[in-house]
Amino acid sequence: MKRIILKSAVSVLALTISAQALAQSGTSASTSGAESDKKQDETIIVTAQRRNENLMRTAISATVISGDKLENKGVNTVDALQFATPSLVVNNFGQGNDFNIRGIGKAEHNTQTTTGVITYHDGAPSFPGYITQEPYYDINNVQILRGPQGTIVGQNATGGAVFVNSRDPIINGGVSGYVQGQIGSYEDLGLQGAVNLPVSDTFAARLAVFSEKRAGFWHITGPGGESYKGDNGDMRLLAGRLSMLWRPSSNLTITSKTDVDYLDQGAYPASRYDSGRDLFHITANAPMKARDKFFREILKGEYVFDSGIKFRSISSYAKGNTYYRTDLDGTNSETGANTTFFDDVDERQISQEFNLISPDEGRFTWLVGAFGLWNKYTFKDPYQFVIDLAYPFDISAFQYKLQGTNPTRSLALFGQVGFEITPTLKAEVGGRYTASRSTNNVDILQYTTGYLRDDQSTKSDNFSYKFSLGWEASPEHYLYGFLATGFRPGGLNVPVGLFGMPAAFDPETVQSFEAGWKGNFLDGRLHTTVSGFYNRYHDFQVIIGHPLLPAFGIEVNVPNVTKMYGAEAQAELHLGGFRLDAGISFLHSSLGEFFANDPRIVNFFPCDPETGPESANCINLKGQEQTYAPNFTFNIGAEYRFDFKNGDSLTPRFNYGHVAEQWATLFENKSRGDLLEARNVVNAQLAYTHKDWTATAYTTNLFDQHYPGALNSNLYFAGPPRQYGIKILKTF
Repeated sequence: MKRIILKSAVSVLALTISAQALAQSGTSASTSGAESDKKQDETIIVTAQRRNENLMRTAISATVISGDKLENKGVNTVDALQFATPSLVVNNFGQGNDFNIRGIGKAEHNTQTTTGVITYHDGAPSFPGYITQEPYYDINNVQILRGPQGTIVGQNATGGAVFVNSRDPIINGGVSGYVQGQIGSYEDLGLQGAVNLPVSDTFAARLAVFSEKRAGFWHITGPGGESYKGDNGDMRLLAGRLSMLWRPSSNLTITSKTDVDYLDQGAYPASRYDSGRDLFHITANAPMKARDKFFREILKGEYVFDSGIKFRSISSYAKGNTYYRTDLDGTNSETGANTTFFDDVDERQISQEFNLISPDEGRFTWLVGAFGLWNKYTFKDPYQFVIDLAYPFDISAFQYKLQGTNPTRSLALFGQVGFEITPTLKAEVGGRYTASRSTNNVDILQYTTGYLRDDQSTKSDNFSYKFSLGWEASPEHYLYGFLATGFRPGGLNVPVGLFGMPAAFDPETVQSFEAGWKGNFLDGRLHTTVSGFYNRYHDFQVIIGHPLLPAFGIEVNVPNVTKMYGAEAQAELHLGGFRLDAGISFLHSSLGEFFANDPRIVNFFPCDPETGPESANCINLKGQEQTYAPNFTFNIGAEYRFDFKNGDSLTPRFNYGHVAEQWATLFENKSRGDLLEARNVVNAQLAYTHKDWTATAYTTNLFDQHYPGALNSNLYFAGPPRQYGIKILKTF
């Protein structure tokens, strides 16, 4: 399989001159064949760096995917995004996602570790840990920035940033919108739509709604071989967004976006890594439940002075709740180990950003800004966070319980200047100072050791910078290179009750070198990019077994340098009614030397992270791969639109995504299920358009690969199986 994939990748990239797919185009997919035969002028605009920039002339590695293309590729949740762009991996372990770009993001399943990849919705950072299954609907585009974002992109990040931008209202745009219904396998029923309301010459509103219900994928056997009486993952989703845009003058624009989501996933059933069964035929006897709900308000104001300088403010307030139950041992045994987990957690997040931005044009450009983020987790009382080792019996000596709060704060000042040394050579320099703080105020009831109180606080300060050069070698070719740094704050470890208060873990920093080439060929019908990167991580954050009591996990910093490097290439080709896009990435990761006990293996011998000594249980992890960092990804999509004389069209589409095998833990123990198999997902569609009606037959995961989407607590969480159905779209 890998040989076939590599041959396909080489063939496609040879055809497209080994390049990068820039998946957002300025022209709709419905452009007529005659227009498509003309020279393409499809400028890809990226706004993530706080100004409108031509991606083909910007010193960043990024992909921009339009909302229409997300739909065509079968991407309706964050999970599926990994099959549409290179270097991105999403591992869904139920209550959250491990979202990594170039091997960096979040591989530690706790609230104390911040994510290295920040996701923004309409310019404001989203929840960093829980509540990650927000559906994609009425989307304008998704912008994916790869590499450390340590200067001007909102929150500091070591891996990258993802910007999800919904459609804005259109003043004087008439009453317009769409309605789409779908019916599919697993009793799937969905309905979504949006309408633009031009209230006046200065005000417009847009209302978008989304709903879907679907039966669960799993067949669960309960105690004694009987059917499981709990929830098997029956999904019920309901979401709505009200957008309002007010432009009282040509200088001032104010936009408000309000989201309300109720996301009942039913449950996240999972199987033991060693069960030997199909991932969708599992056993369980404890109750399971999975439900998220949230409210988010984003207020954006922009004022353009007569000089062309722009002042911008983005404020956001979000409040959500996650409720989760699971059968943690993954068995239906009533006499053996019966472990369950339950939590009911509130999360509140407030953010504020101010920018002062020079005009986009001019030899000298600049930007200054300030950013603040306040997040608070509330683990409800009385003790609504429970690990129970003796279900269904209520025995406190076999329970771990927690209640309290974990507030965090991040404040930053940043700026960037750009200067055109010559008309074709531009240098940019940016810097950012960040001050972060994390606090624990929690009560713990820990098995037989009794009551513990945790009142800790830790602070992290950092200055990040970026220097880049971009050279327009010709009207069709652009070369760039940069040196950038990124930062991820430190955090706190919860005490285990035997060795006093554990030390906090330190911040993680990265120094990144990148160079790339962007080109246009075939009279603008082929866009390409090739890039290479080399990253050095200091104080890399990992979770290992406690050095003195390995049965408990603890987060520490790798004392030596961790290295990650690789290359990416993408390309997009448009010839008449034919479109093709492809992407490929290669990654090598190598941990710095340190020693650790695997917390899954019972062991009572100490293991110092810096000195070891190395033994059968105290493992030297030098050279091990980073978790959830596959060394190879590949994606390709193709479509051809057949136009008929009456104006109708028929468009078959094909999309294939490959994510190579990856390690789920640093210990790389195959016998414990650590090696997650490669993912090969094919999505296909056949769309027929008549005037403003489109009927689409679709299938996702066409060949029904059953693959583990993540490993957590010795459980495999399955990626979605094959689904198929029909969608009917009406635009107006």
